[in-house]
Amino acid sequence: MGIVNRRNAVLGWAVWKIGKKAARKKLQHAVPAVEGGRPNKPAIAAGAAAGGGVLLLWRKLRRRGGAEE
Repeated sequence: MGIVNRRNAVLGWAVWKIGKKAARKKLQHAVPAVEGGRPNKPAIAAGAAAGGGVLLLWRKLRRRGGAEE
């Protein structure tokens, strides 16, 4: 009997679907999108930091001539 079979594939698919739904629900309750009519400042700061990191990585890879294959 192999590790990858139909039963394990269906079980993994079901766990993945249920886990994604639970994670979304938990995240929606954890961080409010709007506080008192204003956007959430920590969420804006985290988004800006992530965008800055992506920009720095993109510039570094561009200078090196792209990703090594």
